[in-house]
Amino acid sequence: MPITRPYGSWLSPITADLIVAESIGLSDVQLDGAAICWIEGRPREKGRNVLVRHRAGDTPQELTPAGFNARTRVHEYGGGATVVRDGIAYASSMADQRLYRCAPDAAPVALTPAPDADDPQAGHRYADGVIDAARNRWIGVRESHAGAGGPVENTIVAVDLAAGGAGHVLASGNDFYAAPRLSPDGSRLAWLTWRHPNMPWVETELRVADIAPDGSLTAERLVAGGSGESVLQPEWAPDGILHFIADRSGWWNLYRLEGSDVRALAPRAADFAQAPWAFGMSSYAFAGAGTLVCSYWEDGIARLARLDLASLALTPFDLPYTDYGYVRARDGEAVFRAGAAGDAAAIVRLDLATGGTEVLQRAATLDADLARYVSRPQHITFATTGGRQAHAFYYPPHNPDYAAPAGSAPPLLVKCHGGPTAFSPGVLDLRTQYWTSRGIAVLDVNYGGSTGYGRAYRDQLKGQWGVVDVDDCIAGARHLAQSGLADGARAVMTGGSAGGYTTLMALARNAFAGGASHYGVSDATALARDTHKFEARYLDWLIAPLPGNEALYRERSPVHHADALRRPMIFFQGDEDRIVPPSQTEAMVEALRRNGVPVGYMLFTGEQHGFRRGANIMRALDAELYFYAQHVFEVGLVF
Repeated sequence: MPITRPYGSWLSPITADLIVAESIGLSDVQLDGAAICWIEGRPREKGRNVLVRHRAGDTPQELTPAGFNARTRVHEYGGGATVVRDGIAYASSMADQRLYRCAPDAAPVALTPAPDADDPQAGHRYADGVIDAARNRWIGVRESHAGAGGPVENTIVAVDLAAGGAGHVLASGNDFYAAPRLSPDGSRLAWLTWRHPNMPWVETELRVADIAPDGSLTAERLVAGGSGESVLQPEWAPDGILHFIADRSGWWNLYRLEGSDVRALAPRAADFAQAPWAFGMSSYAFAGAGTLVCSYWEDGIARLARLDLASLALTPFDLPYTDYGYVRARDGEAVFRAGAAGDAAAIVRLDLATGGTEVLQRAATLDADLARYVSRPQHITFATTGGRQAHAFYYPPHNPDYAAPAGSAPPLLVKCHGGPTAFSPGVLDLRTQYWTSRGIAVLDVNYGGSTGYGRAYRDQLKGQWGVVDVDDCIAGARHLAQSGLADGARAVMTGGSAGGYTTLMALARNAFAGGASHYGVSDATALARDTHKFEARYLDWLIAPLPGNEALYRERSPVHHADALRRPMIFFQGDEDRIVPPSQTEAMVEALRRNGVPVGYMLFTGEQHGFRRGANIMRALDAELYFYAQHVFEVGLVF
């Protein structure tokens, strides 16, 4: 018989320690012959990224050695840190950003030069590589740093796998490069490139060049993109036809290049891609010459489908998942990361003939007893400002051991994703269940500007960061309060990075009873001045160009509204964060302290933009709950 106890005071077995102990990150799926490889991010190992190789019938093997952290800092967000060929991994090391050859039962061998000993910020970083077997070289993106405050140059380079070296430049001159992809016969290279102030989800160019006998590129030509079109994920079909994703219809749809013509493959009001914040993302792959396996998002829910390349018939698979990523395929099977409302992300193998699936690794494992505490999300759409509609996933409080007093409504935690051009899927995340199992409702908002709902929805944030995103989060909380699903007087807001910025802007309106900023932006002018190259001009699109709009930047900077903030706030920050430096957070904290507003601040040593160490993840989660319990929810401790 459930115990009657107020919302927010329920005891839960989903603890911060359990979350760290039972959770890992999963990304960067690759196929290597009969083997399947992926990256595991392990909080218990200080966030170390480990490359794992799985072969049917064998125990999974770590391809990167003990202590090796396979992570690149190209664009700061990384991704695409490894490529595997014939059981050999070529991996970037987080420690020095060099490219290494990692063979089983052997010490890693550095292929690229060491960084400058006198200036640790100087040197080369590598990402998003492919192996050019015919020429025995690695081809990928290189980001070259001249040192503190110096210029940063992005290029596509080739690194000789026998001789090593910094790499021979193949393509240069633009601000950014991504996705170099070799044709099956090795005669052509395709890649993406773009320039400031664009981000890759705003405008990119898809270029192709022939590979000359000496390995250089020749006859380079533009084949798609530019003029406001975002092109993503170029891939060569086994027959040598180039495919890609573009948003020329208003949605990221699939296309292929037929001579000089571009043909739409599966026109649909759906996004077949997500914003590429990291390298190596893949939402489609070829399962032989005539079949393509792809994922797409409609109304916040993802599906996986088979596309017959002859008839262009798109047939969804009957699978229990609602989110897909890192899709890879070959004859007879597909492998991908997938998750659902009741299932944490997992590496899944799909038999294309039978439709049967095999889970190879899970991001989190819950036994049958703990599964009883899982809250299932509901995708909701609600009215917001300007006659618009916004979207979110609502997680009701759920704990089989407790019931709330009749007529009461739960406290509400509004979550705001980062990016801000990103997306929150309704997939099992134990950090969300941490709250719901204690009797706290959660609203995970995909505000205007989020991906997964088409280009027009994404473009709602153009020039409106700090307005549209804030309006939508406030409207979502108001919608739940008016529906009786949450107590509006006990609604708090939390977010990381850009989500932290939106949280601070919302709290400056006193729209919530409290909040938490995880490495959030507080000074838009400082961000535009100090941030890394990848986002150095992002605010031109999100707010307006500088110079010339200083007053608008001041208006959109939470630090300049600190005197208006009268709600309790807690801040979490990494001391090595290059994207949002600690100085921004500390300026906000000091302003609140001067005003006598309850404020908490936790600075974590050795963390960058986003926390990866288990102990720090635990401390931040428990501290946020403790802070709300003390200053907002007015309930006893709920650990």
